Amino acid sequence: MNVHILQHVAFEGIGSMEPWLRKRAANITSTRFFEAWTLPEVGHLDLVIAMGGPMSVNDEVELPWLVAEKEFVRAAIEQGVPVLGICLGAQLIASALGACVYAGRQREIGWFDIEAVPQAGGVFTFPPSTPVFHWHGETFDLPAGAVHLARSAACVHQAFQIGTNVIGLQFHLETTPESADAIISHCRDELVADTFVQSEDALRAVPLVAYERINALMGDVLDYLVRS
Repeated sequence: MNVHILQHVAFEGIGSMEPWLRKRAANITSTRFFEAWTLPEVGHLDLVIAMGGPMSVNDEVELPWLVAEKEFVRAAIEQGVPVLGICLGAQLIASALGACVYAGRQREIGWFDIEAVPQAGGVFTFPPSTPVFHWHGETFDLPAGAVHLARSAACVHQAFQIGTNVIGLQFHLETTPESADAIISHCRDELVADTFVQSEDALRAVPLVAYERINALMGDVLDYLVRS
């Protein structure tokens, strides 16, 4: 299995997805946009994972590689390659397919419940309600043809699916205690008290079992995409 990672900042890696991929003897390559941005041909790929980052998908003037990245994501989707977008990655999928990305009503940082949006079937199904890790200030409209999978009190569009090979997650299921520490350390200036912004102390008090639960759900999402 050939897997390509789109990584936007050094401190946001693939977290719990790495052992999942290693267990399946995946050949993992990556484009680290903060260093260089050579992108592979999509034809030989079995999975593309677009990670998060503090920038906006609308920053194409300041970050011209966003244009090439969106073209790459769109090409992968059109060629039927499974694509997973996480946080910024989900917004990239939406933008690449012509949907708008914009500031949300409020930032959502911390552990808050998502609720599954009931669907007729044939799509990935989230638990009715489950706490997950969030760190975002922007949101997006659903791309054409997308199925709405999950919402939260702070953000309506938390997850979507297109066909059987594309899933976008506004939240982070790959987060481990180590990756949570990394994003807190680099982005703690964003922890300004608000309705859906938890304190650093609250974030660091989360028990290991919470990470194990979301990491298991991350595995289910990956299983679904690869199986499909």
